[in-house]
Amino acid sequence: MVLAKRRHQSPWATELNDIVRGACGGFLFGIPLLYTMEVWWIGSMAQPPKIMMAIAGTFVAVFWLNRTEGFRKKRRLRPYEAFTDTVEAMAIGLVCSAFVLLLLRELTFDVPLRETLGKVIFEAVPFALGVALAGQFLGDTRDAEPPAPDERSQAKVDAADSLNATLADIGATLIGAIVIGFNISPTDEIPMLAAAVSPPWLLGIIGASLLISYGIVFEAGFSDQRKRRQQQGIFQRPLSETVMSYLVSLAAAVMMLWFFQRLTLSDPWTMWLEQTLLLGLPATIGGAAGRLAI
Repeated sequence: MVLAKRRHQSPWATELNDIVRGACGGFLFGIPLLYTMEVWWIGSMAQPPKIMMAIAGTFVAVFWLNRTEGFRKKRRLRPYEAFTDTVEAMAIGLVCSAFVLLLLRELTFDVPLRETLGKVIFEAVPFALGVALAGQFLGDTRDAEPPAPDERSQAKVDAADSLNATLADIGATLIGAIVIGFNISPTDEIPMLAAAVSPPWLLGIIGASLLISYGIVFEAGFSDQRKRRQQQGIFQRPLSETVMSYLVSLAAAVMMLWFFQRLTLSDPWTMWLEQTLLLGLPATIGGAAGRLAI
């Protein structure tokens, strides 16, 4: 019944699913570059001709990627469909990059318009590519046929199996968080961002981290999403798993910042909190990608 309902969902719901999948693909591919100050500086100093070249080059690359696969559940191979999908992918990339730059306080009302456009456009390049690559590399199993139920799958899972599944998720989250966060944690970007962020924006970063993680694993249709929902474990409901994985990603962020001596025991707890939450955003996205792999 659920499968039939999904097949007959409205065009608006289908479009929303595609946009969510594309945005999540953009976050997976684009978030590391958002923590690179050189890109901020290049974008802020870029002249209009260079900005137009970045837009044109990104458009061509995303267009050809959309001809191959794209971010939609159904492939659209006609040139005009690839063109419209490219415009939409570019728009998703621009919105996502602007959203994160706002959260990180790299965009404010005091930043000149030309500098704002340069930063957003240059940071949107990997996001737009990630949108176009979402379907090709991450797959879509939203409408996949569910496995036939058997007596074993309906049997009550014992405590040992639940513990093993939970430990597998924790391990995958740690690996994914370290893979994404390891290149960011030793840089000067985290202290710079921490100096500019305020408590309300830290709350926004927490909310965005949880929302993006939930969307990647449970809503975008990547990998074997149905298997993710059926996996057994202590925290294996979508909301509790998302919160648990976020806490694990924050723990990984703390370990990386301490390992690279960006934080020491003599630093105030507020510094620990600010830098951990800021590194926690890319670490959480990496942790979500890690969980997709198991």
